[in-house]
Amino acid sequence: MAAAAEEPEGRRGRGPRPGPAPGSPAGRAVCEGSPGGGGRRVFSPAGEFREFSRRQLRDMERLFRQYDAGKDGFIDLMELKLMMEKLGAPQTHLGLKNMIKEVDEDLDSKLSFREFLLIFRKAAAGELQEDSGLHALARLSEIDVSTEGVKGAKNFFEAKAQAINEASRFEEEIKAEQEEKKKQAEELKQRKAAFKELQSTFTQ
Repeated sequence: MAAAAEEPEGRRGRGPRPGPAPGSPAGRAVCEGSPGGGGRRVFSPAGEFREFSRRQLRDMERLFRQYDAGKDGFIDLMELKLMMEKLGAPQTHLGLKNMIKEVDEDLDSKLSFREFLLIFRKAAAGELQEDSGLHALARLSEIDVSTEGVKGAKNFFEAKAQAINEASRFEEEIKAEQEEKKKQAEELKQRKAAFKELQSTFTQ
């Protein structure tokens, strides 16, 4: 029996580097690979970034996907360059490299979705310099993070209480979304019934 075809030399032992699954909501777990495919870790945006609402996470994910031109789950230097130009805050080559470096935890010189979310976490916590590229990105993206999160908590207990409140609010948002979908389905059902009734009137 013929042996299975071997992978090309440059790809041997290296799997694809998964990012956010296409079409997946921000609340779903996301797989991210480490440089060289040597490891994979899963994180839940909604679980790890509890300071943001579901709507905010969806907006951030939408923005990330918009500029992930390669659709590989990462924003590289050239994609970030285009993003900053579109936002009206073009950066130098060195400036772009510094932007990535500030949140590039796995040192692969590009932004994963999780690292992209770190930009907004830092912005919400007031940890970005006002003249920095990341501050411009967070400000010009029109995603308001100024009133969210536990950044105003004075101590651990207040932070914990706020986290509980965040979880409750998160559940309320899910219920509200479900109610809205249920309402839309009911309206669609009523419109279909009215249309059928109208059709039967014309066919008599």
